[in-house]
Amino acid sequence: MTQRVPTNIITGFLGSGKTTTILHLLKNKPKDENWAVLVNEFGEVGIDGALMTDQGAMIKEIPGGCMCCTAGVPMSVGINALLRTKPDRLLIEPTGLGHPKEVIAKLLSEQFMPYVDLKATIALVDPRHLSLDKYTENQNFNDQLDSAQIIMANKVDQVAESDLAQLAIWFESFKQKHSENAEQLHLVTAIQGELDLSLLDIERIATYQGEAAHGHHHHHDDLDPQFGLKPGEKFVRKENKGQGYYSCGWLFGAEFTFNFDQLFSMLSALTAERVKAVMNTDQGCYAFNVSNSVVSVNQISLDGFESRIEVIDSQLMPWQQLEDVLLSIAEEK
Repeated sequence: MTQRVPTNIITGFLGSGKTTTILHLLKNKPKDENWAVLVNEFGEVGIDGALMTDQGAMIKEIPGGCMCCTAGVPMSVGINALLRTKPDRLLIEPTGLGHPKEVIAKLLSEQFMPYVDLKATIALVDPRHLSLDKYTENQNFNDQLDSAQIIMANKVDQVAESDLAQLAIWFESFKQKHSENAEQLHLVTAIQGELDLSLLDIERIATYQGEAAHGHHHHHDDLDPQFGLKPGEKFVRKENKGQGYYSCGWLFGAEFTFNFDQLFSMLSALTAERVKAVMNTDQGCYAFNVSNSVVSVNQISLDGFESRIEVIDSQLMPWQQLEDVLLSIAEEK
């Protein structure tokens, strides 16, 4: 490689809109550029990668929260694979339950410094979360924001004036905490992840000096984990837990078609904190995103795709019951 690849980490807690933001960036990137994305999800079933593939980007997925593991071997393998494609830009999306400090350290290491030009880290936040102890007392939530140079307050069309006032107060405190770099810290607001591409080229500064706390440990039998169906297997379920959260994901073979109306009703009734899905339905292939009890639906142009769904909650849910419901609304070809 003759030049280092501009790279950005886009972090943020569950439901802050990281994937939507990256999709917006991919949709609006320069037409003559090839971008790559490394995606890490807490769950074991890769959902985000399927959504981004529809935008024509080069994608590498690391399921199971691996990017936050100390060893970081799956992350190194993923970055190397993407760098070999010689992208014009690399975007990295750590899990919403992880801390980007290890990712930053890896990218600044001797292994990757000759090939990666790490730009500003961007942290997304839903302004409503700044008034809730559930988030403000969560160490990872705070560490993600502390690691960033650009704070992007997303979903501002859904918040009250009091939330925006709290955001302004919080950002002033944030700047005081990082007083040595206060003038280089940025607060931007956005609707549906509409981040200005010019922000990606802001030079990186060191904002976080603390230690990361790990509540999740995950081990792999190979260096490049791939989650998929085995020959003759119609569907598979995978579970994960850590940092006070539980996840369960399902992968269904392309022979399954789900009833759209019944699937939408099921997702609307779920009380889980986070649900993502890409599903083959009787009305086409759709991406479902559930956050704050709101179900968002977008049709995507994927054919013969393996349906997948991931559910994350702070409480252990009746996974078998949910699996039975999914199978009851599916038709097998």
